[in-house]
Amino acid sequence: MVCTPDGVVGDAVLVVDGVVAAVGDRRSLSGDEPERSFGDAFLLPGLRDAHLHPIGYAAALRGTTLATAADFDEVAARVRVAALAGSGSPVMGMRLNEQGLAERRLPTRELLDSACDDRPVLVHRYCGHVAIVNTAALRFAGIDADTPDPAGGTIDRDTKGEPTGVLRETAIGLVTDHLGPGNEVTTDELLGALSRLAAVGITSVGAILRTSPGIFGGEIDIAIAAAERSPIKIGALTIDEDPAAVAGTKERIDDAPERIRWLGIKRFGDGSFGGHTAAMLDPYSDVEGTGTLRLDRVDKQIAKAAVGLGAAAAIHAIGDRACEAVIDLFGQLIVTGTDASRLRIEHASVLTPRDVGRLSRYGISAVVQPPFLGSEADWLVDRIGPDRLERTYPFRTMDEAGITLAGSSDSPVESPDPWAGMALARDRAGLVPAESLTADRALAMYTTGAASVLGEPGPLEVGSPADLIVVDHDPLSVSADDLRQTQVLATFVDGAEVEVDRSLPLWLD
Repeated sequence: MVCTPDGVVGDAVLVVDGVVAAVGDRRSLSGDEPERSFGDAFLLPGLRDAHLHPIGYAAALRGTTLATAADFDEVAARVRVAALAGSGSPVMGMRLNEQGLAERRLPTRELLDSACDDRPVLVHRYCGHVAIVNTAALRFAGIDADTPDPAGGTIDRDTKGEPTGVLRETAIGLVTDHLGPGNEVTTDELLGALSRLAAVGITSVGAILRTSPGIFGGEIDIAIAAAERSPIKIGALTIDEDPAAVAGTKERIDDAPERIRWLGIKRFGDGSFGGHTAAMLDPYSDVEGTGTLRLDRVDKQIAKAAVGLGAAAAIHAIGDRACEAVIDLFGQLIVTGTDASRLRIEHASVLTPRDVGRLSRYGISAVVQPPFLGSEADWLVDRIGPDRLERTYPFRTMDEAGITLAGSSDSPVESPDPWAGMALARDRAGLVPAESLTADRALAMYTTGAASVLGEPGPLEVGSPADLIVVDHDPLSVSADDLRQTQVLATFVDGAEVEVDRSLPLWLD
């Protein structure tokens, strides 16, 4: 059976030259292409992850993960092992979650110093918006008590004004911009990661790529090098810092192999709930402060440069204050003639009723992450309070308002497993069940909705690329728990079956 968000639409797809020629009853379809039969399996549109960091994801599969560390001692032990294996390179740790530690707080530089004090150590909180570094890293970057907080970021300090090693938002760049080589992701590592995505049914990604060299190397260079052999399609959203450089970034990717294309730019309006840096209209419930609003004049200039080139502007906004500011900016662009279909708000985690209405009225798309619900279920209400919880991740409200919802993982923040993402959109880990999506609307997020924001034709529409998957059951008729167990039997991109290495891990915790 052929299943879409609209239900069963036939039992066969006719593919000619890599394109969908017809969908319907096998007996009425004819063509010269060889026939493939999958018995009682189900054929679906290929899934899309509209917001994913492919270089970070590839690094996470080979790096030191701290997600399951039980306490500070285990964090130090894992960093120590990584240092011994690192041959003098800067030591990297990823996916620290202080909510799972016995201490229930972030460590500081002293703990990392105890694990390694002869070279820089940098540990990212799993959200990516907070990092902890050791004393050697602070010295390497020239950060001391006299270093001012950068715009859009903060350096945590002790009672004497000395840096604790905890860096938030743009302050992380004070270290990462100076770390240099030693942790680069290779082309083969990226190809392995993309192959693993194909194995779970992902045929396209919205790839967030930095234009400047980062801690894992030159992200655009790595992605372009991998594109010719990529098993899936890469839509690049680049993090440009200079409006004048945006056109050059476009040209650079336009000249690359066809499996990668430039979608537009990505900017940041605020931070994360976990780091208390999401910009809120009212203070957090568990600490003082309202977070960090990062949006500024340069963001508007870069967004204007992208839409002026016919591309997309995607801006991260989690807190309600950041969402309001991003929608304000998008409204200004629309007034000057920008096509709203080019505007994406990434996350849109907490929305006021007014801003739900504005997103709907303007026609702005929302790229959302159901996996956040699973990671934050144990502590989210303590952080933002029960009143705001009712309008946090308001998927059903947005969907019923006619807002295009695109599903994604933000990996390596979360696992890129799209089946778990769809399941969480349906059961929400018990958080505000009234905002649950039905099975068909959850599937739409990862197919038609995500394809829309990636600038792709409607999945399985006649004339669209034959990007499709074969699975072992109908995602519209099984429970959310059973959906998590979905097995992908085959993945096709442009009509050709993708060879995948299923021995690779999808995720490391």
